[in-house]
Amino acid sequence: MAKAKTKFVCQECGYETQKWMGRCPACSNWNRMVEEKEAPASKSSRRPAANVFSEADKPTPITQVTGEKENRISTSVGELNRVLGGGIVPGSLVLVGGDPGIGKSTLLLQVSALLASQKYRVLYVSGEESVKQTKMRAERLGVEADTLFVFTETNMERIEAAMEEVKPDLVIIDSIQTVHSDEIQSAPGSVAQVRESTSTFMHIAKNQGIAVFVVGHMTKQGSIAGPKMLEHMVDSVLYFEGEQHNTYRILRAVKNRFGSTNEIGIFEMKEAGLKEVTNPSEIFLEERTEGTSGSAVVASLEGTRPVLVELQALIAPTSYAYPRRTATGIDQNRIALLMAVLEKRLGMLLQNQDAYINVAGGVKLDEPAVDLGIAICVASSFRNQSTNPGDIVMGEVGLTGEIRRISRVEERVKEAAKLGFSRAIIPSKNIGGWTFPEGIQVVGVKTLEEALDAALDPAPLR
Repeated sequence: MAKAKTKFVCQECGYETQKWMGRCPACSNWNRMVEEKEAPASKSSRRPAANVFSEADKPTPITQVTGEKENRISTSVGELNRVLGGGIVPGSLVLVGGDPGIGKSTLLLQVSALLASQKYRVLYVSGEESVKQTKMRAERLGVEADTLFVFTETNMERIEAAMEEVKPDLVIIDSIQTVHSDEIQSAPGSVAQVRESTSTFMHIAKNQGIAVFVVGHMTKQGSIAGPKMLEHMVDSVLYFEGEQHNTYRILRAVKNRFGSTNEIGIFEMKEAGLKEVTNPSEIFLEERTEGTSGSAVVASLEGTRPVLVELQALIAPTSYAYPRRTATGIDQNRIALLMAVLEKRLGMLLQNQDAYINVAGGVKLDEPAVDLGIAICVASSFRNQSTNPGDIVMGEVGLTGEIRRISRVEERVKEAAKLGFSRAIIPSKNIGGWTFPEGIQVVGVKTLEEALDAALDPAPLR
């Protein structure tokens, strides 16, 4: 009897080798090599002869390919439709990741119920909960539909059989790390099992036109468990972000073959499930305190949507040899750069001050248009001068202290006017070519010094 061939596979990145290694040479992680049996290639998986082509498989000039607009399925959840690019595309494979307890299963079960109410056939496969547990969660969420089928199974072959019997329009797999195939000898959750299961679901989705959502576990480093190849195989990757002590959740697309990756969806977790937030700016500003130093409101773009958030800064004398620079929701290197500009161009002595910067509401900002708001917050706290609560600020700050042009300023100002702001401080180069909204004054500034003179109250707080 021939000896079964084995190989060692890294459980973090999928690197394969014929001998065991303590440290993976690809991802540099220790003790992640696991021995797996090499499954012989089946006859069905062998490549066909090079001269065997059907009419549909022949290479075709791109000029002769007819482009068809995909018919999307509306989920009736506007925030999810926005992130997906307009709805669910039949035949797509979507990966949803997030921390434990963040609300992945709750969101997908609610979406399943909404689609089932539209007479779509939905199969919800759970590898972590029994049918009764899923029913209890469905009752809490008010889910009741005859075309929503629940199934507790982890075997890939049995899941395929259930899909053949139900013939669904949408399949939910919760989660991909629990699914295993009998053709692979390794344990569930291993690199080989995750790769093979995802490949099978992708084949079913493309050939039968079934939309498949798979849930992925998160590692302690904050990435989706399994090989990085998993994210390359799927059509869309959605991350569900938020903190468990905060009721708001953010759904963000980091990959989307059918739409933009710049859109975000915002939800609020309640007892009856997730509720979409249609006006996030109002939510992020509802607890703002007026008449204090170190606070400013900025207009950031998340995809096509302008979002108004509050920035807070606290500048205090340090008791250490090296001052601290702590930032939440903003790149810490950007904070250090802007503080250097304030110190060099405006003469603020910040080298002996600790700086703590926070974005209220748990939002992450990464666009340069919030630079001016950060600089004003830092200067306001350092000088102990308050900002006008009716001001909205936006602009990129250069190393020479100039305020540079930003994109789509008109949409940002319109959103500020809609929420009752009375004045917008923007780059002077953005003024011209568009009409100001009624009820808001637009002030253009060229330098950081002009912006501070316009934004800060000249009288210090007591």
